[in-house]
Amino acid sequence: MKINKKLDSLLGHIFGANKNAFSEVQIDKEVVEEILQIAREAYPNEFVALLQGKVRGGVLKVDGLIFLPGNTSDEGAVMQIFMLPLISDAVGSVHSHPGYSASPSTADLQFFAKNGFFHMIIAEPYDLDSIRAYDAFGNLVDYQII
Repeated sequence: MKINKKLDSLLGHIFGANKNAFSEVQIDKEVVEEILQIAREAYPNEFVALLQGKVRGGVLKVDGLIFLPGNTSDEGAVMQIFMLPLISDAVGSVHSHPGYSASPSTADLQFFAKNGFFHMIIAEPYDLDSIRAYDAFGNLVDYQII
């Protein structure tokens, strides 16, 4: 019985079945501070990372970043997502835009749909007000910094 629960949880995570299992998103303050710092340091290039977290009691708690090999430029950022282990706590992504728009591009939306259920984009001037969060479909999502 215990193994069935573990398998349900694992397969649900891999195939995105848990994406509607939360009604609130909380992000550790340290994670947000790291995102701000990396975005500023990477400018004029983009940066990209995966968001690490778990859903518990209807709350998605983001508590870390996962970095994978890839390439960045002032026109985009690509990571080798195939290097992510099947069993990970990746729940979505974060990346920067070297400009004042934090709206997702078509490529962003395609990535969102395939890689988790909570995504963030940070744009210039790389402060708290320039961060936007989205679900896997590109809809704006509210979050709290804790």
